Amino acid sequence: MHRRHFLGASLAAGLAALGLRGCGASSPIRFGIHPWIGYESLYLAEEFGWLPASVELVKGSSALESMELLKSGKLDGAALTLDEAIRVHLESPQLLVVGVTDVSVGADVLVAKPEIRKLDQLRGKRIAVELAGVSGTLLLNILDQAGIERDEVTVINVPVDQHVGLWQQGEVDAIACYEPTASILLGLGGARLFDSRQLPETIFDVLVVTRKFAARVPDAVRALLAAHFSGLRHLVRNQHDSVYRVATRQGISPADVRLALASVMFPDLASNRRYLAKDGRVEQVARSLSLMLAREGLVPRTLEVERFSDSQFLPRSVS
Repeated sequence: MHRRHFLGASLAAGLAALGLRGCGASSPIRFGIHPWIGYESLYLAEEFGWLPASVELVKGSSALESMELLKSGKLDGAALTLDEAIRVHLESPQLLVVGVTDVSVGADVLVAKPEIRKLDQLRGKRIAVELAGVSGTLLLNILDQAGIERDEVTVINVPVDQHVGLWQQGEVDAIACYEPTASILLGLGGARLFDSRQLPETIFDVLVVTRKFAARVPDAVRALLAAHFSGLRHLVRNQHDSVYRVATRQGISPADVRLALASVMFPDLASNRRYLAKDGRVEQVARSLSLMLAREGLVPRTLEVERFSDSQFLPRSVS
C-alpha cells in the first residue's frame, strides 16, 4: 500500500476500459481516487448527484494505482498526498496542485517502545517505515527535527500492511505509520512519540491535474473542485449521515470513520486560497519536501517549475 489505504478499500472496476476514450476537449476529466477520509467529498458528491458529466471518477484501491495511471497517460488528475504528487511530476507527466482536501493533524504517527521517551533516544534504533509513502516524509522530518543523521538509525523499508507483524515479532523499536495502523500499535503496547500535530500544515492531501489538461479544459477542473466542496459541505455539516455512508461503502465500523475524521483538518475555500497562493504553504512545503526527497535519493531532482500549485480553478464561492 503506497498511501493511507483506509480500511476496507475495494478494488477498482473497469480500469481496463481506460484509454479507449478519446481525449478531445469535450472529454470529461478522468480523475483517479482511492479510499481515504480526505477524498470522501468526491465519493459523496457522486452519491448525491453533485458530480457533473465533465468529471469521471476512476476508482482504485490505492494511490499507487492512480500514480501509475497518471504516468501512463490514462488519467488527467488524481487525489494524492503532496509527496506522491511530487514523485509523479518528476517522472512524468507535469502536474499542478489545484486543491487541498485535508491536512494531517494527528493521522501520521511515530509509535515507539514505551522506554523511548525522547526523539534523541531513536539513535541506534530500528525504525520501520514505508519510505515511498507519506510515512517516509514524516520520518525524514522527525530525523531532521531531532538532529539525527540517517546512518544513526536502521531504517527498515516495508509496506504499511507489514508493520503490525513486525511489531508483534519484536523486530523494531519504532514505526512511522498512519491511522488506523497507529491505533492498532498503540493497543499492542506502543507509545505515541510524535505525530503530525507537531508538524503543523506540513502533510497535505491534494487534488492534482496534469498541466496539459488544465490548459486545455479548465472548466472541467473547476467542475471537479466545485463537486469537492459540495461533498465536503455534506461531510462537515451532516457528519452523522456521512459517517454511516463511509462505513457502509468501505465495510468498516463507524468508530473507525470517526477516528479518521478526528485526525485530519478539512480546509474550506478561504483556506484553500491561502494554501495555494503563490507564496502559500503548499508551495513552501513542496519546495522543501522535494529537496529532502532528492537528498535521500527518493526522487531524481528537485522541483524546477515556477509554480507547483494554483488557486485559479477554485470556485468564487460555495453555499
